[in-house]
Amino acid sequence: MAFTEGFISELVGRRVTVNEIPIGKVSDFLVNKPDDVFPRIDGLVIKTSQGPRFAPIESIATIDPHGTVQLTMTPAEPAPPAESALLLIADLLDKQIVDVDGRKVVRINDLEIARAGDALRVVAADVGVAGLLRRLGLKSFGKRFTPAIYRRIPRSMIAWDSVAPIRDANPTQVNLSVTESKLARLHPSELAEIIGDLSAREAAAVVSQLDDETAADAFEHLDAETQRTLIEDIGTERAADIIEEMDADDAADLLSELDEEQQHELLSEMNEYTASELRALVKYAEDSAGGLMTTDYTWIYPHRTAEATIRKIREIAPTSEFIYYLYVVDKQDMLLGVLTLRALLLADPQASIDSVMETDLVTIHPDMASEDVAATIARYDLLAVPVVDQHGKMLGIVTVDDAIDAIMPEEIARKLPKFTAHRRTQYPGASVAG
Repeated sequence: MAFTEGFISELVGRRVTVNEIPIGKVSDFLVNKPDDVFPRIDGLVIKTSQGPRFAPIESIATIDPHGTVQLTMTPAEPAPPAESALLLIADLLDKQIVDVDGRKVVRINDLEIARAGDALRVVAADVGVAGLLRRLGLKSFGKRFTPAIYRRIPRSMIAWDSVAPIRDANPTQVNLSVTESKLARLHPSELAEIIGDLSAREAAAVVSQLDDETAADAFEHLDAETQRTLIEDIGTERAADIIEEMDADDAADLLSELDEEQQHELLSEMNEYTASELRALVKYAEDSAGGLMTTDYTWIYPHRTAEATIRKIREIAPTSEFIYYLYVVDKQDMLLGVLTLRALLLADPQASIDSVMETDLVTIHPDMASEDVAATIARYDLLAVPVVDQHGKMLGIVTVDDAIDAIMPEEIARKLPKFTAHRRTQYPGASVAG
């Protein structure tokens, strides 16, 4: 096979011969495993007088860079149906993709392929003007674009391992997906921005290919209207799975934007503990401490020793990212004190928690206005403030990031990092009690 590298636009339409006898023209390129890092081209689709025929890559004798494609035998097998494989021309050219490293949505104008051993592989997508002009062959531009001028047009190439197709090309059998490894490169706010730039159908297609936790991260950075549209498009069951992975306060905010019937349908799909937690949070006004608070906090009974508490924290660490404070409660959930990680680490290992906890507490009530919540956190230089009811029962916490969100413009607030995690326990809060 003389061909080493080039673009599919340079090969499509080429004359195909067997023993120097023309049998048709190249019309497409077939890939059976599109999820490979650099997918292998498994064969060509040849347009013949008997209809489209499939020529396995092994039957290609030579590909002249500027001439014909020569086969060792006449292809007898019909081209596979469109739903059974990925076709580079039909399924990818002019389709939108996510440039993961460039953090943007672009359109494929051409595909670069290269020889690797005995295989031809897709190595990059050309999303620039050069790719479009190459496909047009420059014929329609007459003398305005000479080959020398064309060569000076900068190419905009994206390596295929940085390409994330937006939609399944053939969803019935081909799993052409936006892979987790690629999406891991994107900040949730960047992923949300990309989703927000897509049509409703394309946005739903992207979300449908994300794992629940990644989708939850992105959902928290979307505006309410986009959230509502996506919930309708992806379906109640999937939407409920995603909302369960969101921070409790953000999940409650989302639910509060929906009508009661939608709320009921979504909550009925969730586990009992999460649904109960969110029902309690939804009743609070969005611009109040109750509307800002989360129940994802770490609490402990006062009788534990510092040493035992540290051991327990190591166990729960994978399920909770916000463990800057430990909240000490009794069996009725009455808030007794608070303990910083620094105080815990410096305490005598055998000291009981009630002997080292801080009892001079700063607390807020669930009906406090969000501006006052932010002012309280700023005044006392806190990372989080506990929310208690009129009897002193612990209800949740408001973290500094959520307090800032409440007083900043929405387009800025949604891009800020989050303190809390999306890995829920089966009950509100993370316990260190035993």
